[in-house]
Amino acid sequence: MQIDLRTVAIQPQRNAFDHLVRRFGDKPASRYQEGSYDIQAAENLHYRPTWDPEQQLYDAGITRIVMRDWYALKDPRQFYYSTYTVTRARQQDTTEANFAFVESRGLADRLAPELREAVLRLLVPLRHAAWGANQNNTFVCGYGFGTAFTQPCMYHAMDNLGIAQYLSRLGLMLGDVDALDAGKAAWLDGPAWQPLRRYVEDCMVVRDPFELFVAQNAALDGLLYPLVYERIVDGELSARGASAVAMLTQFMAEWFDETRKWMDAVLKTAAAESDHNREVLQGWMAHWSDRAAAALVPVVELVLGADADEAVAAQITAFKARIHKTGIPF
Repeated sequence: MQIDLRTVAIQPQRNAFDHLVRRFGDKPASRYQEGSYDIQAAENLHYRPTWDPEQQLYDAGITRIVMRDWYALKDPRQFYYSTYTVTRARQQDTTEANFAFVESRGLADRLAPELREAVLRLLVPLRHAAWGANQNNTFVCGYGFGTAFTQPCMYHAMDNLGIAQYLSRLGLMLGDVDALDAGKAAWLDGPAWQPLRRYVEDCMVVRDPFELFVAQNAALDGLLYPLVYERIVDGELSARGASAVAMLTQFMAEWFDETRKWMDAVLKTAAAESDHNREVLQGWMAHWSDRAAAALVPVVELVLGADADEAVAAQITAFKARIHKTGIPF
């Protein structure tokens, strides 16, 4: 018996799915393109929602933002499910290592009692704000239009759920279950937390998904994360001896640096679409950033005291400079 081995070049009958060929041309598509483009349900919607019969099940007209092509709001990170989970898995490994390092060396036990109390008073109630962000981004994903825009909003929602879990673990490490109960009580009844709680809960009834994107992800998170995790945790508390806490919250600071690139790209593209969009975004940004700043002042005061107004004002200035680069001066 004789066996002949040879190499045969097999030419694929098609380079990509038809809808991707129509958009990008007859060439191989990336995994991001396959998992993100032109897969929004837009046809054969056989009934209108019973809770809002004026809209379609998936309706681009729910928002005041108007786009010729909603797939222009692409994610510069090019996250689809695989790349997203691989990226977060690596970060999870780092965070787990940080928690293990702090716990194995007893670094949490070395915190001065007043410093430990300051950390718990500031960070544990924020797990409820992160849960609110999870709910709000889930709404944007459900009611927004175009997978390139809504898909990363769901990833953002799950990231916030993870942040809430990390803050819960931090509370358990520094103060056991009592710390979580105290954080919940502060969120529900503490005077310093009521403006922020009102902000988060008011966002939950915003029906325009793009306005909610601005209110939650741009205005609130754009001020909260630099103030809490950069100015206070990495700055003030670390200088006072709480560098272990900075290790436990490393993910939050790095996550914000990563995700704001996506948010800025979305805002810049939407604002550049038309004067109408730019004017709408300017109004939303001014309204919600003013409210977010006012809500954060009493929270920042819990650690910085009389310096809180100055810290928030400085962050507002930095935030306006950042948003101005997206073409939305306000």
